Amino acid sequence: MRVGITGHRGLRERTERLVRAELRDRVQQYASDELVGISCLADGPDAWFAEAVLERGGRFEAVVPAREYREGLPYWHHDTYDRLLRQASDIHETGLTTSDEKAHMAGSEILVGLADHLVAVWDRQPARGFGGTADVVAYAQRNGTPVTVVWPDGAERD
Repeated sequence: MRVGITGHRGLRERTERLVRAELRDRVQQYASDELVGISCLADGPDAWFAEAVLERGGRFEAVVPAREYREGLPYWHHDTYDRLLRQASDIHETGLTTSDEKAHMAGSEILVGLADHLVAVWDRQPARGFGGTADVVAYAQRNGTPVTVVWPDGAERD
Protein backbone atom coordinates (compact mmCIF):
# COMPACT_ATOMS: atom_id res chain seq x y z
CA MET A 1 0.00 0.00 0.00
CA ARG A 2 1.39 3.38 -1.05
CA VAL A 3 0.32 6.03 1.48
CA GLY A 4 1.02 9.74 1.12
CA ILE A 5 0.98 12.33 3.88
CA THR A 6 0.01 15.98 3.98
CA GLY A 7 -0.59 18.13 7.01
CA HIS A 8 -0.30 21.33 8.95
CA ARG A 9 3.09 22.51 10.14
CA GLY A 10 3.77 24.49 13.30
CA LEU A 11 1.49 22.48 15.56
CA ARG A 12 1.67 22.96 19.31
CA GLU A 13 3.46 20.38 21.48
CA ARG A 14 0.24 18.85 22.83
CA THR A 15 -1.19 18.53 19.32
CA GLU A 16 2.09 17.06 18.12
CA ARG A 17 1.84 14.28 20.72
CA LEU A 18 -1.76 13.52 19.73
CA VAL A 19 -1.00 13.51 16.00
CA ARG A 20 2.17 11.42 16.33
CA ALA A 21 0.25 8.79 18.31
CA GLU A 22 -2.51 8.63 15.72
CA LEU A 23 -0.04 8.42 12.82
CA ARG A 24 1.75 5.52 14.55
CA ASP A 25 -1.61 3.78 15.02
CA ARG A 26 -2.55 4.31 11.36
CA VAL A 27 0.77 2.95 10.13
CA GLN A 28 0.22 -0.19 12.23
CA GLN A 29 -2.80 -1.00 10.05
CA TYR A 30 -0.54 -1.90 7.12
CA ALA A 31 1.69 -4.92 6.67
CA SER A 32 5.26 -3.68 7.05
CA ASP A 33 6.52 -5.48 3.95
CA GLU A 34 3.83 -3.82 1.79
CA LEU A 35 3.92 -0.31 3.28
CA VAL A 36 5.42 2.52 1.25
CA GLY A 37 5.04 6.00 2.71
CA ILE A 38 5.35 9.07 0.51
CA SER A 39 6.34 12.39 2.06
CA CYS A 40 7.78 15.82 1.27
CA LEU A 41 9.56 15.59 4.66
CA ALA A 42 8.62 19.04 5.92
CA ASP A 43 8.73 19.65 9.65
CA GLY A 44 5.64 18.28 11.36
CA PRO A 45 3.37 15.51 10.07
CA ASP A 46 5.45 14.86 6.94
CA ALA A 47 8.51 13.91 8.98
CA TRP A 48 6.53 12.22 11.79
CA PHE A 49 4.81 9.99 9.25
CA ALA A 50 8.08 9.03 7.56
CA GLU A 51 9.55 8.14 10.95
CA ALA A 52 6.48 6.05 11.83
CA VAL A 53 6.73 4.18 8.51
CA LEU A 54 10.39 3.39 9.16
CA GLU A 55 9.65 2.29 12.74
CA ARG A 56 6.98 -0.04 11.33
CA GLY A 57 9.55 -1.58 8.98
CA GLY A 58 8.11 -0.06 5.83
CA ARG A 59 9.94 2.09 3.33
CA PHE A 60 9.23 5.55 2.10
CA GLU A 61 9.80 7.75 -0.90
CA ALA A 62 10.54 11.45 -0.69
CA VAL A 63 9.15 14.20 -2.88
CA VAL A 64 11.34 17.30 -3.14
CA PRO A 65 9.21 20.25 -4.29
CA ALA A 66 12.16 22.48 -5.27
CA ARG A 67 15.94 22.56 -5.27
CA GLU A 68 15.77 25.31 -2.60
CA TYR A 69 13.17 23.44 -0.51
CA ARG A 70 15.52 22.49 2.35
CA GLU A 71 16.64 26.10 2.77
CA GLY A 72 13.00 27.15 3.23
CA LEU A 73 12.47 24.73 6.10
CA PRO A 74 13.25 25.77 9.68
CA TYR A 75 16.93 25.47 10.49
CA TRP A 76 16.20 23.19 13.46
CA HIS A 77 14.58 20.68 11.07
CA HIS A 78 17.52 20.39 8.64
CA ASP A 79 19.19 17.44 10.40
CA THR A 80 15.92 15.48 10.46
CA TYR A 81 15.23 16.33 6.82
CA ASP A 82 18.73 15.26 5.76
CA ARG A 83 18.54 12.01 7.74
CA LEU A 84 15.16 11.07 6.33
CA LEU A 85 16.12 12.03 2.78
CA ARG A 86 19.12 9.67 3.03
CA GLN A 87 16.77 6.88 4.15
CA ALA A 88 14.34 7.35 1.26
CA SER A 89 14.12 4.41 -1.12
CA ASP A 90 13.40 6.81 -3.99
CA ILE A 91 13.39 10.58 -4.45
CA HIS A 92 10.98 12.38 -6.78
CA GLU A 93 11.63 15.98 -7.83
CA THR A 94 9.47 18.62 -9.49
CA GLY A 95 12.37 20.19 -11.35
CA LEU A 96 11.51 23.59 -9.87
CA THR A 97 14.12 25.75 -8.15
CA THR A 98 12.31 28.24 -5.92
CA SER A 99 10.60 26.86 -2.84
CA ASP A 100 7.31 28.71 -3.03
CA GLU A 101 3.60 27.88 -2.93
CA LYS A 102 3.62 26.81 -6.59
CA ALA A 103 6.46 24.36 -5.95
CA HIS A 104 4.84 23.03 -2.78
CA MET A 105 1.60 22.33 -4.64
CA ALA A 106 3.51 20.74 -7.53
CA GLY A 107 5.28 18.47 -5.04
CA SER A 108 1.96 17.57 -3.44
CA GLU A 109 0.48 16.76 -6.84
CA ILE A 110 3.35 14.35 -7.50
CA LEU A 111 2.85 12.85 -4.04
CA VAL A 112 -0.88 12.31 -4.62
CA GLY A 113 -0.14 10.80 -8.02
CA LEU A 114 2.16 8.23 -6.42
CA ALA A 115 -0.21 7.33 -3.58
CA ASP A 116 -3.01 4.79 -3.32
CA HIS A 117 -4.26 6.63 -0.25
CA LEU A 118 -3.63 10.04 1.35
CA VAL A 119 -3.50 10.74 5.08
CA ALA A 120 -4.21 14.40 5.86
CA VAL A 121 -3.42 15.94 9.24
CA TRP A 122 -6.04 18.60 8.73
CA ASP A 123 -8.35 20.73 10.86
CA ARG A 124 -10.83 20.87 7.93
CA GLN A 125 -10.32 24.62 7.54
CA PRO A 126 -9.50 26.33 4.22
CA ALA A 127 -5.85 26.57 3.20
CA ARG A 128 -4.03 29.63 4.48
CA GLY A 129 -2.13 29.89 1.22
CA PHE A 130 -2.05 28.13 -2.15
CA GLY A 131 -0.82 24.58 -1.75
CA GLY A 132 -1.94 24.22 1.86
CA THR A 133 -3.40 21.04 3.30
CA ALA A 134 -6.97 21.83 2.19
CA ASP A 135 -5.76 22.31 -1.40
CA VAL A 136 -3.91 18.99 -1.34
CA VAL A 137 -6.98 17.19 0.01
CA ALA A 138 -9.17 18.76 -2.68
CA TYR A 139 -6.66 17.74 -5.37
CA ALA A 140 -6.63 14.16 -4.09
CA GLN A 141 -10.43 14.03 -4.03
CA ARG A 142 -10.69 15.42 -7.57
CA ASN A 143 -8.28 12.71 -8.71
CA GLY A 144 -10.03 9.84 -6.95
CA THR A 145 -7.39 9.24 -4.29
CA PRO A 146 -9.04 8.19 -1.01
CA VAL A 147 -8.30 10.54 1.90
CA THR A 148 -8.26 9.82 5.63
CA VAL A 149 -8.36 12.94 7.80
CA VAL A 150 -6.41 12.81 11.05
CA TRP A 151 -7.36 15.48 13.58
CA PRO A 152 -7.49 13.94 17.07
CA ASP A 153 -9.85 15.21 19.75
CA GLY A 154 -8.08 18.02 21.58
CA ALA A 155 -5.87 18.99 18.63
CA GLU A 156 -5.49 22.73 18.08
CA ARG A 157 -3.95 24.95 15.47
CA ASP A 158 -2.91 28.58 15.86
